[in-house]
Amino acid sequence: MNYPKPERKMFGAIVIDKPAGWTSHDVVARMRRLAATRRIGHLGTLDPMATGVLPLLIGPATRLARFFGEEEKIYEGVIRFGFSTRTYDAEGEATSEEKPYTVDVGALEDLIAQRFLGEIEQVPPAVSAKKIGGTPAYKLARQNKPVDLKPVTVIIHEFRILDAEGDRLRVRVRCGPGTYVRSLAHDLGAAVGVGAHLASLRRHASGSFTLEQAISLEDAAVLSAEGRLRERLVPAAQLLPEIPTEIVDLTTIRNIREGRDFNASPFLETGNSTRLKAVSREGELIAIGERKLHRLYHPAIVFPAE
Repeated sequence: MNYPKPERKMFGAIVIDKPAGWTSHDVVARMRRLAATRRIGHLGTLDPMATGVLPLLIGPATRLARFFGEEEKIYEGVIRFGFSTRTYDAEGEATSEEKPYTVDVGALEDLIAQRFLGEIEQVPPAVSAKKIGGTPAYKLARQNKPVDLKPVTVIIHEFRILDAEGDRLRVRVRCGPGTYVRSLAHDLGAAVGVGAHLASLRRHASGSFTLEQAISLEDAAVLSAEGRLRERLVPAAQLLPEIPTEIVDLTTIRNIREGRDFNASPFLETGNSTRLKAVSREGELIAIGERKLHRLYHPAIVFPAE
């Protein structure tokens, strides 16, 4: 098969609307072919059942992955009450007998407000990528080995009921990193006493990446065939918008690429950020600097010229 050969390296991010049934790794493998590069990595795994925002770092931008990880996520999903499952979602076998249940929105709103908002303790699903002694929990679970996952503290900023019908509840969740919406569904069902699981899930945002930016794999394939995939690239200089940007001249760029410290403009508002993006006048990301002294930065990551 002949893969497209980009005119110049891709350096930035593309947001994919992950389809149901695909793993995040499947999406990365597909995009490696479409973008004609092996330097692609995703920011935050989505379960195979889930759809929605899957940001991919492409080319040298993969080196920025370490600066991501603390971003909030926004999901919309459907929780089905009546029985729990082994995976906490619709793909697992039932682990409790089915009990008739009609959603009581008022009672669930009170329960959510009391027990499922703010900082909470959450046990990740046994069928998850959480590691036990270096082994992913799901591998142990599939081998019917004990899975002893400890509770972790997660932050739920919003857990809002959108609507309800019968035994199903559609919700919106805005949460911090490490949160499993599957566990929220399972634990809510346990609190009600009838069991529950996640029937569907769609991620609407991951940090600054949104569903409005996302393209399907089918559209990505068309754009790749037409040599236009770059049109959907978010340039590296536009990533990490929370980090202030310093526009640097050619002399400063040469110094940065030689590993020398550089100064921020006295007029630049840096707030509490300890990092700075050095960007050329043409909009190319040159480096990420770490603050050493007031307005003096050391280039922690430097990107070579194309």
